[in-house]
Amino acid sequence: MNSSTNSKFHSLVSVLGISMGDEGKGRVVHEILQDIEKSTNEPASGVMKVNGGANAGHTAAGLKLNLLPSGVGDPKVEDLIVSAGVVADPRKFLWEALPLERRGLTVLSRLKIDEKCQVSDLSHRLLDLAWENYRVKQLGKESRGTTGRGISPAYCDETGQWQIFYQSFLEDRKLFREDLKARIQRALDTIQYVCKVEDKEWFSFFDTLTNAEIRANHESIREQIFSEKEFDFKVFSTSEPFDVDFECLEQKYWEAGQKLRECIIDIRPRILDKLDRNRAVVVEFGQAYWLDKRHGFTPNVTASHTFSSEIFQSAGIPLREVSQVGCCKAYDTKVGTHHFLTHIDPEESALAKKLSEMEFGTSTGRQRMVGWFDAVEKGNALRYGGFDWLVINKLDALSSLDVKFDELKICVAYDDIDGNRTTSVPRSEFVRKSLRPVYETLPIWHEDISTCKSFDELPDSAKNYVKAMVKSTCEVAYGKNVNEMNFPELLFLGVGPDPGQIIQNLPSVSEILQTSYL
Repeated sequence: MNSSTNSKFHSLVSVLGISMGDEGKGRVVHEILQDIEKSTNEPASGVMKVNGGANAGHTAAGLKLNLLPSGVGDPKVEDLIVSAGVVADPRKFLWEALPLERRGLTVLSRLKIDEKCQVSDLSHRLLDLAWENYRVKQLGKESRGTTGRGISPAYCDETGQWQIFYQSFLEDRKLFREDLKARIQRALDTIQYVCKVEDKEWFSFFDTLTNAEIRANHESIREQIFSEKEFDFKVFSTSEPFDVDFECLEQKYWEAGQKLRECIIDIRPRILDKLDRNRAVVVEFGQAYWLDKRHGFTPNVTASHTFSSEIFQSAGIPLREVSQVGCCKAYDTKVGTHHFLTHIDPEESALAKKLSEMEFGTSTGRQRMVGWFDAVEKGNALRYGGFDWLVINKLDALSSLDVKFDELKICVAYDDIDGNRTTSVPRSEFVRKSLRPVYETLPIWHEDISTCKSFDELPDSAKNYVKAMVKSTCEVAYGKNVNEMNFPELLFLGVGPDPGQIIQNLPSVSEILQTSYL
């Protein structure tokens, strides 16, 4: 029987961000899993992570996670798949899996790591900090705001053919040791002679990494699952600068890899078997469309590809139909030095102050900048990324309740310095900095919408705001005379932070656009 017969999705479903990350993709994965099980009477067979590494962020079973697929919190999901496009520290898998196992979730027996997934290690994290230091100290440029998780340096190893794959943990330890030693030495030489890190800065890197992991794992420490010593990176340091205790390093990474031996497989036949049996696989992307390493806002990009075509490269399977779900918020947030056209200064706006107090990066803990919804960015992501469904999260954050403000805005176009209007996102950061946003102003609403279960229950102003977001995004993507066949449909509206605080079964986009709500 085709288990997808009654589902609105193809067997392969991808969940992507259409902004700059932090769109609530993990929450959307959870809701899609519920939708699939409800419509097919069968849980999804797998949730697959296809890119990035521990620089993503989501919450499962009350724990903030970075590396494990978002479906880890659903015990009915058969496989938690990490494909070949991911770079992953084996110790990080254990740091996330073991606390969940303690809480009663089955993780490691469901975890399937492709044997061609790349091993990241301490060298990549040190390089991450060193290159950031070089950028600021040697080149005098702004900080990129790296997560310090070593993602970009790990992908550099892929480009340079220096990879160490997870299959190494199934092979001869001597070969792993040789490859790791060569990798560490290259990193040390680069940090000392190319990045020109000073001795004091070198030793501070180990404190930085230690403090970051203690913060990230404070709940596990508090529950005595791990001691603080588990996250002490200073054990790898020696008294000499630009040196590490290789024996200690190799031992810890090999032991972690051995604990994951049963998880390491060739995922290709497993995924194809699921899809051939019409079993649903939900694909989770890290980051977002505008952070794609080729098509995003350089240099504020990630080191991987962040939209659906990457599924087939990363999983190693032939092209097939995929349902694409694009996620965004009802307003915009950004981290880093990328020019933020619709930025709102919290010192000048009560709404911006309210939003900024809510917005901190899940992975880094850094405060995000906030801004008005940019339909130009969303429309271009829709046009070039292609999406069947849209999810809009955090509509409730725009309710004028305890914090009073006068109006809402949506950016519908850009003007250049000569007054020429465009709805195309320039690929040049230099050009972007010369543009000015063109806004449509919309009325606010004062009602609490967090308990709304249907679109009809929303205040008219909230309905009108949703209409304006969708209309302006589609007009940017397809032109003002769009054919309704081009419309992506609305899958969910997030109206509160908790699971289930969404509106489903929404009117068609065509119906929303044809209805006057004010």
